[in-house]
Amino acid sequence: MPGDDRRPRIAVIGAGPAGLAAAEAAAGGGAAVTVFDRMPSPARKFLLAGRGGLNLTHSEPLERFLSRYADADPRLLDAVRAFPPEAVARWCEGLGQPVFTGSSGRVFPVAMKASPLLRAWLARLGALGVVLRTRHRWTGFAPGAARGVALAFDTPDGAVTVHADAAVLALGGASWPRLGSDAAWVAALPGVAVTPFVASNCGVRIAWSDAFRARFAGRPLKRIALACGGRRVRGEAVITDSGLEGGAVYALSAPIRAALAARGEAALTLDLRPDLAEAALAARLDGPRGARSLANHLRVAGGLPPVAAALLREAPGDGRPLSARVKALPLRVTGLAGLDRAISSAGGVAWEALDGRFMLRAHPGVFAAGEMLGFDAPTGGYLLTACLATGRAAAAGALAWCAGLPTPVPAATPPAAPEPRHA
Repeated sequence: MPGDDRRPRIAVIGAGPAGLAAAEAAAGGGAAVTVFDRMPSPARKFLLAGRGGLNLTHSEPLERFLSRYADADPRLLDAVRAFPPEAVARWCEGLGQPVFTGSSGRVFPVAMKASPLLRAWLARLGALGVVLRTRHRWTGFAPGAARGVALAFDTPDGAVTVHADAAVLALGGASWPRLGSDAAWVAALPGVAVTPFVASNCGVRIAWSDAFRARFAGRPLKRIALACGGRRVRGEAVITDSGLEGGAVYALSAPIRAALAARGEAALTLDLRPDLAEAALAARLDGPRGARSLANHLRVAGGLPPVAAALLREAPGDGRPLSARVKALPLRVTGLAGLDRAISSAGGVAWEALDGRFMLRAHPGVFAAGEMLGFDAPTGGYLLTACLATGRAAAAGALAWCAGLPTPVPAATPPAAPEPRHA
């Protein structure tokens, strides 16, 4: 690795948000850092996520924010406490990208996309001396390291071995594999317990009739509520050829996944008018409708779009009044849409495989961060915040390892932007 031999040499493998955050923190801490990525350019999934508005984090109180990570290991929560949502917002603004908070409490850059932020971030990393090596696919550990770690890569020019004092792995999970996160790294980590990856923040499969699919695939469901496993979420969804997707569906990934694992199917309950109490809706819908069709009656009396009548026809009748069915329409979920299009994945490196500084117990001097860790995060900025926070925490661990220090407490604020260089 290039760099001043007097500085610790830290290799970061993976140029997504967790890897770039680790590189920034390690370089800011005085290390000579090289980032390796197997793709031709960095942060491809990050750029895809930012096309429709990059949700950086969420503005809710910190303890409520932390509660969104279901069954989270304390080390994840401590990393986020050290780099909380307000620090994420300050970091973004420090890169010249002002932020705003939407009505939902979600925090976005004003530019509403990832590319300006990534350009500014890469410029900062360059000013810190970070070197980026693309088209380097990590294949595992090489023999013969007298100290530190020896890392094997496949490149367009053949196999190469890189020696470093420490390495941070930020190799991603298993969602959107065409963008680089295919979990192939599992085979390169002998002795490390890895929980199998499953889709999270993804669509669900529902067996629509051919007629419904042909007419309504692509139609949005606005201002609805969905419930599963005792959890209820208000939001929006979109009807697809094979089921449903959208924010309200993604937020229920965990209970849907648990029900599918336990019973092979999941019961999803759809409320088409969550803003109206059932008694008030009953007064509008449950009386005689005269010559009006069901669709027209729902539109005139219930303020519902044509898709509502079609959904009622898709779900088997159960003898309940029309208003009760509109408020709690049962939908049978038969599966998840799959990892290839899931926003994120759950599963990954088991927490017992890590020590308190995010180092792999089976591989001293090798640290892990980001979505390759075994946690699940809903949409709303929680995943990106966790990736940034664990990247910084792993870098702090690597710096402490190189210095021979005990387990560190990660700094709560990002390093200051370097002074601009003048010709």
